[in-house]
Amino acid sequence: MNMEDFLLPGERIDELQRNQYKIIQSKNKFCFGMDAVLLSGFAKVKAEEIVLDLGTGTGIIPILLEAKTEGKHFTGLEIQSESVDMARRSVLLNHLEHKIDMVEGDIKEASRIFGAASFDVVTSNPPYMTGNHGLTNPDMPKAIARHEVLCSLDDVIREGAKVLKPGGRFYLVHRPFRLVEIFNTLTKYKLEPKRMKMVHPFLEKEPNMVLIECQKGGRSRITIEAPLIVYKEPNVYTDEIYEIYGY
Repeated sequence: MNMEDFLLPGERIDELQRNQYKIIQSKNKFCFGMDAVLLSGFAKVKAEEIVLDLGTGTGIIPILLEAKTEGKHFTGLEIQSESVDMARRSVLLNHLEHKIDMVEGDIKEASRIFGAASFDVVTSNPPYMTGNHGLTNPDMPKAIARHEVLCSLDDVIREGAKVLKPGGRFYLVHRPFRLVEIFNTLTKYKLEPKRMKMVHPFLEKEPNMVLIECQKGGRSRITIEAPLIVYKEPNVYTDEIYEIYGY
């Protein structure tokens, strides 16, 4: 099959700069952003570990984690049928059907779908905005990805905690302005923050993303890593960003 045979009208194939992998996206839907790529660089997956990505969209995080780590198997859970279909075609395009599954389902039902204590690692790049923050995008697929329309932060963390094995790790990318709520919710579900990194667009600017690693049932001790700076000057990435992207 030609690559074009994998596409529907309005879709495109983007290069991922890792293992010659590609991903199918649509300009009319929500395309992955830097936050997903940074989470894939921050998350640690060991050999033989099994990973679940909650709210996987078009599957960018499982595909990148398969490329970057020695994990055994990766699953993406996504509620939007069109995104799941694109993700599954990307898996086939990259010949990864033996390593990656894309499941259509609701984050709020993750523990029912997969069962309790069934994953070593859970990742999530969830919607950042509550109904009171920002304008709801009139284009529903984008609104679902950006705003807590179909699931809340509590839903994501609760279900992530349930499907994790004891001692398993949960990785989250979110916005710093919700850090108090994030930490309170994590500890409510016995996910102890262990590692955190702030992401700043420029050295002199305040952070606009935060990366967090938690351990299920872990002891209370957190390491604050050196911040990640995205741009050293306008339109020029720092060396660390180029390394994460794989250029």
